[in-house]
Amino acid sequence: MPPERGERVSTKILVIEDNSYNLELVTDLLEASGFSVTHARTAEEGLRLARASAPELILMDLSLPGMDGLAATRTLKADPATSHLIVIALTAHAMKGDRDIALQAGCDGYLVKPIDTRTFATKISGYLASVRTRRTAQRAA
Repeated sequence: MPPERGERVSTKILVIEDNSYNLELVTDLLEASGFSVTHARTAEEGLRLARASAPELILMDLSLPGMDGLAATRTLKADPATSHLIVIALTAHAMKGDRDIALQAGCDGYLVKPIDTRTFATKISGYLASVRTRRTAQRAA
């Protein structure tokens, strides 16, 4: 469940998206739910921001100019400084097998565009909770 409107939340989310409309929509939905959002329009810029700002979650468009989102995710997951970051693919790629390709590249989740604006923030909160729970269990083991 997303935080209540106006509730202070420290969760930082980085959105890497080249489409202005999608970027604005996702940013507005997340900020309205209390998340702190930064954004990048290219994978290269996103990699720099991920290293500099240490977001807890990254929403990664897979079709980016230059380096694509799959290559950017592989780069993040191969770097010990960023390998722990939660990366969720946010993509219009919805063909059979696309989800598996994203997960094999290191994405922790997969959301298809167009997004459902009514449930988007709740899905993001669910991904955060799931990964946090999994990591806590791994540390305890």
